[in-house]
Amino acid sequence: MINSNKAIFFDRDGVINDNTLYYTYKIADVVFNDGIFDAMKIFQDNGYLIFVVTNQSGIAKGVYTHNDVLAVHQFMSAEFKKKSITITNYYYCPHHPEKSKCLCRKPDSLLLEKAIARYKVDKNNAHFIGDMETDMIAANRAGVKGHLIESNSNIVELARKICQHEVGVL
Repeated sequence: MINSNKAIFFDRDGVINDNTLYYTYKIADVVFNDGIFDAMKIFQDNGYLIFVVTNQSGIAKGVYTHNDVLAVHQFMSAEFKKKSITITNYYYCPHHPEKSKCLCRKPDSLLLEKAIARYKVDKNNAHFIGDMETDMIAANRAGVKGHLIESNSNIVELARKICQHEVGVL
């Protein structure tokens, strides 16, 4: 089968939610960045599958648990659903390089590659928005277009530009 799905990959902390706190693992600490709902709606309305790809090394360090991460993701999904936005899937790496070796921690691209394979994503129509150079390296390794933003910034204009470019209107 030919890969045909368009996809947008989001880093979580710093892109979707404010990352002023070093770790965001409590629902009470989730603060959505300005414009994130509008940006995701633009992507969804233009036929993109929406993925969240995040490093969560606090698990390996014993700061929080898998259940904490899952609770935050369930909360986020519920908040997006209120705005008629569907997150296709969340992918997270629970490892830390000082605690264990892995292939899933960004800048490695295993999490992106899993989503690409599972959801038959067309890499020519896939983008990764991140606020760290490691996000851009992961995008490059996975063969998708990377977009480096300033942490906690509004990405509505970027969403419009990406979608306009996809239909050839830049």
